[in-house]
Amino acid sequence: MVIVQLLGGLILLLVGGEALVRGSVAVATQLGVSKLFIGLTLVGFGTSMPELVASLQGALAGYPGVAVGNIVGSNIANVLLILGVTAVILPFAVKREAFQRDGAVLVLSSLILLAVILTGYLSRWAGVLLVGFLLAYTGYSYWSERNAAKAAAQIHEAEAEEASMPSVSIWWGLLIFALGVLGIVFGASMLVSSSIVIAHHLGVSDAVIGLTLVAIGTSLPELATSAIAAARGHVEVAFGNIVGSNIFNIFGIGGVTALVVPIPVPAEIAQVDIWVMVGTVVLMAIACITGWRVSRREGVFLLCCYAAYMVFQLMPGLRAAAGIA
Repeated sequence: MVIVQLLGGLILLLVGGEALVRGSVAVATQLGVSKLFIGLTLVGFGTSMPELVASLQGALAGYPGVAVGNIVGSNIANVLLILGVTAVILPFAVKREAFQRDGAVLVLSSLILLAVILTGYLSRWAGVLLVGFLLAYTGYSYWSERNAAKAAAQIHEAEAEEASMPSVSIWWGLLIFALGVLGIVFGASMLVSSSIVIAHHLGVSDAVIGLTLVAIGTSLPELATSAIAAARGHVEVAFGNIVGSNIFNIFGIGGVTALVVPIPVPAEIAQVDIWVMVGTVVLMAIACITGWRVSRREGVFLLCCYAAYMVFQLMPGLRAAAGIA
């Protein structure tokens, strides 16, 4: 039953995340909202809603490892897993102007999260700081892209176009959006509760489960969106989605979670996993700036790194469950 609950939660998160994004984009389009604003906010933030709900539910249930681990683990998965899959499907060129700005923000946000986690506590003051950075980044991005034809603006507009449903009315859009919200709420609840049971069975911490099962589960919307976009040849949408999601995970999810439920940071995340997350950002930057192109070989390397990270996290628990340890 636990496995059925886990799979059900994953399916609800995937379907709910897609419905939330497409429903909200349909409503915004019918209301005449610009594609730039839609791509910058609704698409980027919408695909991260599963992470937000799962982190909040983990924190409220008294499992800080799930809450913090989901944020860190999702960012690791976005780079190593989702960027890796995207590059394997279709190697792509990186728009230098867009990456120089958003890539710099991603590096900065990662370092800020590193500093916060090393304090050992996600306090409300940290939440205020992170949410403030998110609002400032969103406002500046919209202002700068609206007043100049920039590469980043073209990516955000392409994201909006990819998620658009032009023939859908406002009321159908609202219904799809509402169903998406319900799917995410129930899916995240099923994923978190079943993952905790699995963690207890394997004898691993809730942080490990947050970094692995929960992080992968909540990253499914980004994975599906990026893989479909890459298969259609719209890799700039996939890449923009990955970078934007990582920034929102740190500033938005970390900030909102800390504001609602200040939580301690598990020592294992502060000692190991936050450094892995920062390392993945460095790998991503290297892959992007070496010829401003991410090759299929680099995508395979990223996937191998993620497989090694999963083995590192889960092997002790699997060995113990099998009676080998």
